[in-house]
Amino acid sequence: MHSIDLPSEIVERVVSRRGKLHPFESLDPKTTALVVVDMQNAFGRPGSVLEIPYARGIVPKINTLAARVRDAGGVVVWVQMSIPSADQWPIFLGDMVPYPVADQMLGELQPGSEGHKLLPELDVSPDDMISPKDRFSAFLPSASNLSAELRERGVDTVIIAGTLTNVCCESSARDAAMQNYKVVMVSDANACRSDAEHTATLSAIIQFFGDVRTTEEVLEMLSA
Repeated sequence: MHSIDLPSEIVERVVSRRGKLHPFESLDPKTTALVVVDMQNAFGRPGSVLEIPYARGIVPKINTLAARVRDAGGVVVWVQMSIPSADQWPIFLGDMVPYPVADQMLGELQPGSEGHKLLPELDVSPDDMISPKDRFSAFLPSASNLSAELRERGVDTVIIAGTLTNVCCESSARDAAMQNYKVVMVSDANACRSDAEHTATLSAIIQFFGDVRTTEEVLEMLSA
């Protein structure tokens, strides 16, 4: 698991400005969605070009969070990176990530491929939402219908878990905050390639975009 301690200088800066570290003391489960980002075979399967080894380690915590949110009357969403063709995103799959790696990534993320499927170890309920996206952020209106669907359900708070912490999870958290959702990023239920990248995202979120909490803290907040 990643190191999840926030740097002391970040904690001091936030407390000095806000008067406390955490902006939210409790969560109303009936208006809360757990948004699990990109926990797919492409990112969790050993040997994949997109493999994030840390992602396998957060599966039990995600399953625990999903069960609690579901049982408390909230919404559980499984987001899947879904890119049918490189033509849909030529700057990223062409300039940022050139051939042949772009083709390998695309093969893992095309709907219907084995890489596109959710990890089999995840406890997915038939009543959960499945939400595809074709950009990093699940809350970018042009990339996904998730925000509109959550608003229809009365959701005003999102708990972010999944992978990669500093890419799709952070992008989703930032865009959700810009749309006036309360955002909670779960420090030990997100994963990326290194502790440094993970910590950098947690530091940005706690300062400007939402809250950062452990799984145990989120469970307590849902019960408060």
